[in-house]
Amino acid sequence: MTGKLFRAGILLLLLGSSVGAQVEDTINKKTPLLVGKDALLLGVFALGTAAVAPIDMKIANRLQDPGTQENRFLRTAATGFRLLGDPGSAVTGLGIYVVGRIDGQRRVQSLGLHSVESIVLADLLAGGIKLMAGRQRPYIDIKNPYNFQLWRGFVGDQFRSFPSGHSVTAFAFASTLTRETQFWWPHAAFWIGTVFYGGAGLVGASRMYNNMHWASDVVAGAAIGTIIGLKVVKYTHSHPDNRIDVKLIKGKSSRIQINPVLYSIQF
Repeated sequence: MTGKLFRAGILLLLLGSSVGAQVEDTINKKTPLLVGKDALLLGVFALGTAAVAPIDMKIANRLQDPGTQENRFLRTAATGFRLLGDPGSAVTGLGIYVVGRIDGQRRVQSLGLHSVESIVLADLLAGGIKLMAGRQRPYIDIKNPYNFQLWRGFVGDQFRSFPSGHSVTAFAFASTLTRETQFWWPHAAFWIGTVFYGGAGLVGASRMYNNMHWASDVVAGAAIGTIIGLKVVKYTHSHPDNRIDVKLIKGKSSRIQINPVLYSIQF
């Protein structure tokens, strides 16, 4: 059921991209990858992670309650959303790019390519943090949520809990896709964001249900994925001559300018 809803959302996005003239969305002012207000966004996410950490064990115990774990619907949904997050997000992003390339739709290519770029960059960053933080997964000891040890992630996967990789991937895809489509389908932005950010949140919940991550792992993963996704979209659209886009985005287009007011209020 979740897979059908997800595919339906992608279909709507592809249909929406074909409405009107085919254009290449650019921003008339080049902006740096990082700006001062990014520190505020990072601070908000850091506070969110810190706020959730004290109830990590309580949430984990609740989700591992026998009644919750024996629920067939929840077990099936957790498996579905786990696969939807990884490899589903990357596969979908690549598929969108291929469809756009075959049809010569630059917007669709941009949507797929930038989502894959966001996922790769976010996963690389998260992977480095996992190795460095060395946090023990809850299935090892659900009563010890603060078991961190510097560089212990190199020992094995059981010490790579922080942050949640599936959450990183899902939120990188959700933020990229939502932000990209907001440029050329602004009236649907709320609904697109609700569907894909909501789906990403359920991916994170599935990892907690499966006792693979603490709640704070998921919040941190959501932060990393969201920030990287927004940064990739902002940079690529303000630098349309970047080597990757020039090389990989081909086809018919006529250039227009993105509304600078809409753009400026976004991170």
